[in-house]
Amino acid sequence: MTSSAESLPLDFLGYTLALSRPASAEDAHGRCGMGATWQWLDDGVLQFEPERVDAQTPSVLLSAGIHGDETAPIELLSQLVADIAVGRAMLACRLLVVLGNIGAMRAGRRYLDDDLNRLFGAARGSMTGSAEAPRAAALEVYAERFFSIASSEPHARWHFDMHTAIRASAFEQFALVPYTVAPPSRALFAWLADARIPCVLLHTERGVTYSSFTAGHCGATACTLELGKVEPFGHNDLARFANADAAVRRLVAGTAPDAQAPMPRVFTVIGQITKHSAAFEMHVAADVPNFTPFARGTLLANDGDYRYVVGHAEERIVFPNPDVKPGLRAGLLVVETSGATLASLA
Repeated sequence: MTSSAESLPLDFLGYTLALSRPASAEDAHGRCGMGATWQWLDDGVLQFEPERVDAQTPSVLLSAGIHGDETAPIELLSQLVADIAVGRAMLACRLLVVLGNIGAMRAGRRYLDDDLNRLFGAARGSMTGSAEAPRAAALEVYAERFFSIASSEPHARWHFDMHTAIRASAFEQFALVPYTVAPPSRALFAWLADARIPCVLLHTERGVTYSSFTAGHCGATACTLELGKVEPFGHNDLARFANADAAVRRLVAGTAPDAQAPMPRVFTVIGQITKHSAAFEMHVAADVPNFTPFARGTLLANDGDYRYVVGHAEERIVFPNPDVKPGLRAGLLVVETSGATLASLA
């Protein structure tokens, strides 16, 4: 469906859900209220350039809708796009805005065939028949192109992949930082503090998520943000996301974070529950909140000869999900490492 570009940045979400496309190459770009420019790259992919770009200009990728039913961050990004378009929001960085799984967004589903956030990098393998596989490949290309001409200055490349969670959590909002060989970033933790994110989860192995891809392949300071509960479009209380939204807007505007904001608590992954077959059993309640603690010796899952038993004095479970496909993660186990991690920030 082709459409006039007039409504594109003003209603990015509506334009995307309608599968609208610019009617011509001339309609695929335009100028914003304060001198910035925008360019439509693909369905749900919009790039902005500030009026002036130099060797220090940051490049920021903001994504949402990697899971199609996680609607609040999608609505926040659409509003940010509209505000930049008319000059209500300052733009001091190069900005790539991505709405991920459009087919699932239109269907009100998490995904159509496969979890898009498990298909980045080599994990995609030979899954060419999956509805999500081509989209994962395309999003990799757009990220690589965007960051290929980005500043090489420290912390000049950012990626926040914004989600909402299926289940309740001991921490309503938290961040997941992908593993890299470098120590955790002080700049990232300062931004998370500014966003009033109370909890950070550190991965200890390379992952297959979008933020893991941009961190590992594009050199981005990246993380996944879990900002609340899944709700349908139009049913979100966006006031609950105000702190994260304000911090995103400060980053995009080039404003320094609040140096007095308290640092988040930190948990590090020490184990993973994997579903091996249809015989898999998980021994936690279906509605157990994320970050629920379990004591040493507790049997959490079994699958034939495979058993996961808590080995530390206390381990907390995150993302327990026995309904994943065999071979996939059915839960993460973490322990608190706040003191050591915060002392090691680089």
